[in-house]
Amino acid sequence: MTDTTPLPTPVEDDHHGDILVELTGEHGEMIVVSGERIPRVVLTRAPGATVDDHIPIGTRDRRHLTLTVDGQEATIAPGKGKLRRRSYRVDVRHAGTSYRLVPDSIPSSRLIRNGKRIGDFSSAGDRRVLAEWRDGAVVEPADAAIGYALAAAFGTGGQPMWMMAIETLSEFLP
Repeated sequence: MTDTTPLPTPVEDDHHGDILVELTGEHGEMIVVSGERIPRVVLTRAPGATVDDHIPIGTRDRRHLTLTVDGQEATIAPGKGKLRRRSYRVDVRHAGTSYRLVPDSIPSSRLIRNGKRIGDFSSAGDRRVLAEWRDGAVVEPADAAIGYALAAAFGTGGQPMWMMAIETLSEFLP
């Protein structure tokens, strides 16, 4: 039997050239983002962690996640991912810089660096990540690498609270 898993295809980023996003392991234990003009980012889920199939990396529990940027450890803190869109945010702190990826529409999330929006990401959790950088934003290589990794690991976008409430209520109706 041969492996029919498609090989990852690089994405052409407007600022940083080809970027490769790889999801490895049987249940997506690791996400690796690399490219010629960006630092290598590795996000790993700890062995034995409970896997949630709705999350590409498998968990939002920070105790079970390790993030490195060019081999240097970074701090990652995903929100719980409950009813409100904002609860799906993911915060990262690396080399004195803070990042936040937070849903802002059904399909996409915005990337914020030190309190300023620098770009928008979309990903359905299938390794395909698209980035659209804000006009005038200075996008550093680490910004791009971290943004792609977070979008690939957690997906992007989210329904507004009122839509989620209606879906929840409809589940209880006959």
